[in-house]
Amino acid sequence: MSVISELAAIQSRPVAAILLPLIVALLVRATRGRENLRECFTIAGSSLLFLSVLSMTSFLLREGPIERSLFTLFPGVDFLLKVDAFGLIFATTTSSLWILVSLYSIGYMRSLHEHAQTRFFACFAMTIFGAVGVALAGNLVTMFIFYEILTVSTYPLVVHEETKEAINGGRKYLAYLIPSGLFLLLATLVTYSLAGTTDFVPGGILAPALGTTSRLVLQVLFFLFLLGVVKSAWMPFHSWLPTAMVAPTPVSALLHAVAVVKLGVFAVVRTVGYVFGTDLMQTLGLGVVLAVIASFTMIVGSFLAISEDNLKRRLAYSTISQLSYVILGSALLSPHGITGAMLHIPFHGFMKITLFLCAGAIAVVTGKKAISQMAGLGRRMPITMAAFAIGAVGMLGAPPVAGFISKWYLCLGALQSGHAIFLGVILVSSLLDVVYFFPIIKTAFFDEPAEEEGGEERGGATETGRPMHLFMVIPLAITGVVSVLFCLFPNTFHLLDLARAAIGDLF
Repeated sequence: MSVISELAAIQSRPVAAILLPLIVALLVRATRGRENLRECFTIAGSSLLFLSVLSMTSFLLREGPIERSLFTLFPGVDFLLKVDAFGLIFATTTSSLWILVSLYSIGYMRSLHEHAQTRFFACFAMTIFGAVGVALAGNLVTMFIFYEILTVSTYPLVVHEETKEAINGGRKYLAYLIPSGLFLLLATLVTYSLAGTTDFVPGGILAPALGTTSRLVLQVLFFLFLLGVVKSAWMPFHSWLPTAMVAPTPVSALLHAVAVVKLGVFAVVRTVGYVFGTDLMQTLGLGVVLAVIASFTMIVGSFLAISEDNLKRRLAYSTISQLSYVILGSALLSPHGITGAMLHIPFHGFMKITLFLCAGAIAVVTGKKAISQMAGLGRRMPITMAAFAIGAVGMLGAPPVAGFISKWYLCLGALQSGHAIFLGVILVSSLLDVVYFFPIIKTAFFDEPAEEEGGEERGGATETGRPMHLFMVIPLAITGVVSVLFCLFPNTFHLLDLARAAIGDLF
């Protein structure tokens, strides 16, 4: 194959990666409730997306970013796809987890005989469409378009149960995220007016604006971006996330590990490194301010998690705390800090999705949702609770789980930045993780179960009691094992190579 033909082939892959989830959504809607066909489309599409994303990795590491402009939106701004190292980290995370969550969703939705399953799978695919679009967006305008597609497509998932509680949760979800999108649009327009472009550039597109624009304007612009990405659930703009836990467990896993919140912190890192740049952030004093916001969210989120007895809500507050590690890493403005931030996106994704999938399996098999009800559960659901323990250990930042690697880089980044106080924040937050995760493991494995009422289905059922249960247990076992493999082999899927390539561009 000639160089020209190879380049043409590789430039078509970002387009294919974007279109695959959209095609899956359309095919799922066309199945009109034929379960097997609908689910075959979902699994086939998610697998093809993952392979498409992986196929771009070696070329990118060898030749650099892949760009494809589809059309011009207005003068100086194209609808631009750009596959760079940082975006590919997020795209790899999203595409790989879509496969596993899809398998899990089959077992979950069928076990509970959920209604509107076709709508569920179609909206799920549209959410992946938005997430991959953000990952591969080459400029702020393209990112904004996909960012809002994701907001709209996740709303039907949040309100899926159609109960009063679900509708209220959906309203709160939109009440936070729709105004947030307007702030992001305003920040994009201001950036265009100052820089004359919105294309992402390593080192920032606003650096030249410092000579012609006041510091105050640039500082206010940064906070417009922060208000535009409240999907990252930084405090005090976080309460929509625990409320959204009324959604089915696969949706909760999607919100926390694959899209939405993860997309929010991805956008924060993108803003710091590719819109403002680390030098301008340092000059404007914004790094320390962002680090303080992240530190506050990490600590307070952990305390709120400790007080929750409902397992999914405790995990929700844990996510609020854990994803602020990504914000903190980017705020440190050091190579090791931003490396830790980038790696924590996929590593946290696999660990946190393990925890949520375990919570859903427990609820389906036993009907239990409160931590206080889970005494002795480790003996009845050993695979599920072992996977949960792996995810929890990873959240603490302890080996041999992936969280150790990303938190290690974050700790080095705090020292490298010269702000050792933030090393203390990371350590204190990790100790608080022990406080709210260890009681769950102790209750499940070491406490004696109370006398249960009810029949065999809820009282005596095991995790492998039905074929549909296996559709839930196998994915959570895989994510648990991969969470360990990421620690032992952190360059799986070339994630470490991609992070190093991104850091090389930024610094």
